[in-house]
Amino acid sequence: MPNSKLIDSYGRVADDLRISVTDRCNFRCIYCMPAEGLKWLAREDILRFEEIVRLARIFVERYGVRTIRITGGEPLVRVKLEELIGMINAIDPTLDITMTTNGVLLRQKAPALKDAGLKRINISLDTLRMDTFKDMARSDAFDRVMDGITAAREAGLWPIKLNMVVMKGHNDDEVVDFARLARSEGYEVRFIEFMPLDGDNIWTNGQVVPSRRIQEQIEDLFPLEPVVDTRPGPATRFRFVDGAPGGVGFISSVSQAFCTTCNRVRLTAEGGLRTCLFSLHETPLRDLMRSGVSDDHLGGVIEAAIWRKEEGHLINQPGFIKPAKSMSQIGG
Repeated sequence: MPNSKLIDSYGRVADDLRISVTDRCNFRCIYCMPAEGLKWLAREDILRFEEIVRLARIFVERYGVRTIRITGGEPLVRVKLEELIGMINAIDPTLDITMTTNGVLLRQKAPALKDAGLKRINISLDTLRMDTFKDMARSDAFDRVMDGITAAREAGLWPIKLNMVVMKGHNDDEVVDFARLARSEGYEVRFIEFMPLDGDNIWTNGQVVPSRRIQEQIEDLFPLEPVVDTRPGPATRFRFVDGAPGGVGFISSVSQAFCTTCNRVRLTAEGGLRTCLFSLHETPLRDLMRSGVSDDHLGGVIEAAIWRKEEGHLINQPGFIKPAKSMSQIGG
């Protein structure tokens, strides 16, 4: 049983840990990274598997964290990632271990990930058109991604969620096509509002397609009814009224922020603890671990950081400051 819960000063409980295992990525998505890429972290600056597991164990055994999501960058470019999955699963095989990936390496990796203890998977897919994929991901790997989705399904990584970042003028005319895909294949498609975390600093509010508008487009053809979740999550979820398989969800970080129920905390690839995607500071844990401090000491630092968690971000409000790091450097 956990010793205590991680509670912030607003009464929210952090029980969902996002762990970035690398800042590197094999795509250059326009809402995330510049075309030329970013300066990667040095290998020695990235948390070792044993360090990640030590922190995961503290979060799980001391504080009752139940969901661990592996992110990046692109997590599957981290060598032998399935070994890390197995090490985390060994802490508690009932953990909900999930991963967000661009899917391009899943054909090779999906069976090993499943065998290691990965329970579910989220796959980023912003378009169903090859030309738009090249434009948005700056990659010609569309066919490999689609095959990766199939490979994940064949390996039993289910349910599969597809994450679509909707950008006006790029892919906003495809939202009904994605809803149709959800119905035909049983996927849950999550429509994500474009957030100001891009490396090229191209974000403007005018490029954001509000979730409410997307929902209205879908409901013109496919009526929806809400799904009641037992735990807080970033997505407002819906099923199809007519009983079709699959579903849709909306992550409305810009137009309808869900900060009041946020239960997430993030660990960056270099060991920084972030309490919000839009935090302007991190609590460094890597050097503390490498200096030889005890788990009790680490726990105290973690508890203090969570207590100071921000009330919410200030997107579209006076005083908003864009974080210096892009999404790939933070961990999705």
